[in-house]
Amino acid sequence: MRRSKPQPIRNKLDLTDRIQVRLIKKRLKLSETELTAIVGRIGNSLSAISKEATLQRSAAVPPAPAEVPPAAMIASTAGGEQTTPEAEAGAPSS
Repeated sequence: MRRSKPQPIRNKLDLTDRIQVRLIKKRLKLSETELTAIVGRIGNSLSAISKEATLQRSAAVPPAPAEVPPAAMIASTAGGEQTTPEAEAGAPSS
């Protein structure tokens, strides 16, 4: 008698299935320890794991650096002159 293979639940991660773990690690760009920690913390729901991985990735990205003025502006202020668009527009031309 032939028995059918039990179908896996599609929205849950089975940590004993090496192929499933490898695919999720590759898709979410996680290490084995990171994936295990996330599953231990929030459960084995694939959507929850994906959301948590995205949150971790966004928290790990450093904030953008403060806006740096252009080099011409820095050079002109170092020389003692201030050149701003308002100053140039208001200056009489000879």
